[in-house]
Amino acid sequence: MTAAMSMLHPLPPQAEGIPLPVRFTYPFCYTPHPLCVLAAGEVQAYLSTRDDWQQELDEGKMFGVLVVRTAEGRLGFLAAFSGILAGNNVHPYFVPPVYDLLRPDGFFKVEEEQISLINARLRTLQADERYLQLKAALADEEQAARSALDAAKASMKAAKARREERRKEAALTPDEAEALIRESQFQKAECKRLERSLNERLDALRRPLGEWEDEMARLKAERKQRSAALQLRLFAQFEMLNARGERKNLCDIFAPTAQQVPPAGAGECAAPKLLQQAYLHGWQPLCMAEFWWGRSPKTEVRHHGHYYPACQGKCGPILGHMLQGLDVDESPRLQAMKQSSTAALEIVYEDSWLAVVNKPAGMLSVPGKEEAESVYSLMRRRYPTAEGPLTVHRLDMDTSGLMLIAKTKEAHRLLQEQFRQRVVSKRYIALLEGNVPADKGRIDLPLCPDPLDRPRQLVHPVHGKAAITDYEVLERKDGRTLVAFYPHTGRTHQLRLHAAHPQGLHCPIVGDPLYGHPATRLCLHAETLEFTHPDTGRRMRFCRGADF
Repeated sequence: MTAAMSMLHPLPPQAEGIPLPVRFTYPFCYTPHPLCVLAAGEVQAYLSTRDDWQQELDEGKMFGVLVVRTAEGRLGFLAAFSGILAGNNVHPYFVPPVYDLLRPDGFFKVEEEQISLINARLRTLQADERYLQLKAALADEEQAARSALDAAKASMKAAKARREERRKEAALTPDEAEALIRESQFQKAECKRLERSLNERLDALRRPLGEWEDEMARLKAERKQRSAALQLRLFAQFEMLNARGERKNLCDIFAPTAQQVPPAGAGECAAPKLLQQAYLHGWQPLCMAEFWWGRSPKTEVRHHGHYYPACQGKCGPILGHMLQGLDVDESPRLQAMKQSSTAALEIVYEDSWLAVVNKPAGMLSVPGKEEAESVYSLMRRRYPTAEGPLTVHRLDMDTSGLMLIAKTKEAHRLLQEQFRQRVVSKRYIALLEGNVPADKGRIDLPLCPDPLDRPRQLVHPVHGKAAITDYEVLERKDGRTLVAFYPHTGRTHQLRLHAAHPQGLHCPIVGDPLYGHPATRLCLHAETLEFTHPDTGRRMRFCRGADF
């Protein structure tokens, strides 16, 4: 059997009679085709036989399948994993990497060894007993110097206060006044002499320590330069194909993007690996899916066995090139925006200062890159003479519900101030996958953007910003839970991530393509909005029920 045919696996018998997809999978938002589900089941069955991998698999890894048709009309599937598995990136069951950076005789391993030697030298210098002694001695001397200076300054301050008291008590003779001035000048000079003396002692300690730190700084600069050069040389080896037979390396693919330089790990995800092998062997890609296997990372939301879209940061530009020449499904996001463009935007309330509208799911709050209607554009046409930016706050495109519109700059300023002071009350209704055990509670998980996979967010204790949500269960039925969310902060995807994350409710919102499973719509609705009218000062409350 040739190497090519050994990586092409037959579909199981259940695939017989399943219609082939009309167009290839849109990889950034999709419902897996039944053929991909069957192929993924085969991969998962294979993984369960690998006892030697179980510890690593338990930690979690992304896998992918690609259903293809050969030139002879034979159907089959390819399998791939992202990154490295069991210390290697080449395993018989899976497609090989686009470029094998772990090849022992390759330039990557050779240069990596040089970088490893620099790291070893740095560790040796940082752990050297003489260096640590000098560092500790300098720290002690700096503390002693600060204490001596603080004491001298405190003494000067007390002496100054005594001189001021003498001047207030009685008139001084010229000689007495002159003596006080000389005392002040002498104390200032003494303080400066002390400061110079202390600095000389510190400099005597800093000089030998500086030699060590200069050498470490030189090694770090060399490591940085070598690493950057190695990455660029490595990325140039990744010659990515597309359906037209065109080749582009990763440097050229990322050059026009905002980041310009490929991120670490670019080209090593499952999706690019799969497409590369299909093109190399002249096989027609039909559909593709990627699934997570194992525990969820602490910062992300990844459910065992769930399907996930390709990442935008690393795979977005690459797949943008590799899919050229294929007939690809339209983005469900675009489909939803087109449908929402024809939907009516209900005006719940309006006066000369503001309006409250009920946004349908799939409509943008403000204009995006795509040409589609948004709440802003509709409101701008409805109120052509309105001042200011109109939209006071936003809802995710996939979220439906109440939004506040300001018709004047002053109204906009006052309403936004209420949001900043967190005196606007909001209640969201969400339908969750799974049963939430507690009837009510609070979720406190800090959030930040995922720089390599926007618009996904991460739970991050260091870089995340505070995000707090109260919840109460309204109903449990058929393995799902209807909840009310009361957010105290307004972070991007806050409710979606707080619902899905294992440290949150561990029950994703129904229809969430990023943190759960895609469906007809995201079952999240901004039901209630309460605020103070910027003109009358009257508290106003509006409510519109969810349609799920």
